[in-house]
Amino acid sequence: MSSVVEKVTDLVEPILAEHHFELVDLEFVKEGKSWYLRVFIDKIGGINIEECALISDILSEKLDAQDPDLIPQAYYLEVSSPGAERPLKTERDLQRSLNKYIHVSLYQPLDGQKIYEGNLVEITSDYLVLAIMQKQRQLKLKIPRKQIAKTRLAIKF
Repeated sequence: MSSVVEKVTDLVEPILAEHHFELVDLEFVKEGKSWYLRVFIDKIGGINIEECALISDILSEKLDAQDPDLIPQAYYLEVSSPGAERPLKTERDLQRSLNKYIHVSLYQPLDGQKIYEGNLVEITSDYLVLAIMQKQRQLKLKIPRKQIAKTRLAIKF
């Protein structure tokens, strides 16, 4: 299904650029008996429902006009905001998240844990540095990028 994702990405990016939006993520997945094409978009200041509907309409029209069809099976198109806990997939996402509270999942435990949350205080090519609370003390934790499975924004409670 990666070819569908690549082809739809190529189709949607110029549409988003024209409207000053960005593509956060795109997935084509089967859930139960149905296929879903999910497009997550955003802009500085956030995206609203009318903007999602606009992109949905434009993209739907473009997809329907493709010959041959990029997606031969029936599917549902969903265009939405990535939400408050949006994934951080690119270097640009990380840079924009500097000094924000994030969630980091690791492939292997680091200091006995696979999940950390804290303020992203430093980004290098090899590490992310989080300011975390541990036993009521703030510590800086250096996390090797090669150990990071996923990062996303997080809501601090």
